[in-house]
Formats: sequence, C-alpha cells, structure tokens
Amino acid sequence: MKPLAVLAAALAPCLAGADQLPQGLLRMSEVAPWIATDIRYAREFNFTGGVVPGYEAAECIVTEATAAALIAAEESLNADGYGLILFDCYRPQRAVDHFLAWAGSGKAGVVDEVFLPGIDRNRLIGGGYIAARSSHRFGATVDVGLRRIGDPMLYPQHVPGQRCDGPVAERPMDSSLNLGTSFDCFSPLSALDAAVPEPARRNRERLRQAMQDAGFASYAAEWWHFRHATDPAQVALDIAVD
Repeated sequence: MKPLAVLAAALAPCLAGADQLPQGLLRMSEVAPWIATDIRYAREFNFTGGVVPGYEAAECIVTEATAAALIAAEESLNADGYGLILFDCYRPQRAVDHFLAWAGSGKAGVVDEVFLPGIDRNRLIGGGYIAARSSHRFGATVDVGLRRIGDPMLYPQHVPGQRCDGPVAERPMDSSLNLGTSFDCFSPLSALDAAVPEPARRNRERLRQAMQDAGFASYAAEWWHFRHATDPAQVALDIAVD
C-alpha cells in the first residue's frame, strides 16, 4: 500500500482541474475513477423516492485528505479481491433540509416499504436516523459499500414487495455481497454490530477494517457510514454536486 503522504502528493496535479469547487475539495471521479460509485441521491432509488436537491450530478466530492484515505482503503481491499462502492460523500445543506422536510411531511411514499420497514417516517428525526446537521456537509464523511472485484455493479431499482432488511433474495442488493441490509436501511439490523448472518458479519468487518486502517471512524448505527477521523473540521458548505 502506498503511504498516504504519497497518495496526497499524487492528487495535487488534479486539483487544478477541480473547477467550481471550493479550495481543498475535489471529485473522486477526477483522481480515482477506478473506484466504483452509485451516488444514490442523484437517482430516484433512495429513501426519498426521488433525486435529491443539490445532487445535479452523480459525483463524490471530498476533501483532499479524505480522497487519499479512500484510495488507501480501496488498495487494501483490492489486494484481497474486493473494492469500495461510493454511495454518498459531500452532502449539500439543501439536501439535508430536504431530508428533514421529507421526514416531517407525514406522507407515505412508494419506496417507504423498502427503506422504512417497521418504522413511521415521522419517527426518523427523533430516533436519530436523520440529523439536522449532517457531518457529510464537511466533505470528510462518506457512505460506502463493498463489492467483489470482477462482479458487475447492480444499481438496484424499486421492486414492489422488497424490504431493505429482508432475506437476500427479497431485498435490493447493492452488490453481489451480503452486508445484512441494503444501504440506507432504517432498521436496527443496519447497526454495525447487529446480529446478522455470518457472511454479512464478515463482510461488514472486512469493510470496517479497511476503512479504519485508512484513518476512518465507523458509526455504530450504520454499517456504511464512515468519517475521516484525522481530517480537521471544515466550514459547512451548501454547493450543488455538479
């Protein structure tokens, strides 16, 4: 694995092409296009049931240090035949506001049956599932999944009757690997240490270990959520992802 300092230096020439972004932020598609992406809020299949405001393009935007750490985690996983899937990175405040409005609307959506198994939408904020001040706003927090190198990307779509914490054959699969739940599943089974079957537990640990070794801290309630622990606090921004 390359030292993080070497990786960070390798990113420097790419920063000149990171137009329209504040200094210190960059697009992963420009520095590491080999890392798989499924930026979920840029398409309709996410818990809101539609493209989220601020996600005009399916781009993963992060700080320089976070980008270097993601590349390190990817290289570590590649050595064992695995790789990352980037689901979400920098999140505009307008997207956070949209989540809050969606949760407080009380309306039932067509994909609620998928992402909200056994929980009412109006309980998501009080239950800690949706935050008014998301750490994603700083560009150092990412939502990631795990894939097996060589397997095709799945890009799940809405299938009536599926639920995110159901059996493998009855839930949207983000990759060919079992992680216990789908990404963004509002369920107790999404907790990092939830009692999920052995293949899923092993895959979660593989992902967590690679991210931790690269300098990320995990989040107990969501197996996919990681914050770059050594990145200094940034000023929260509200720029469109384009």
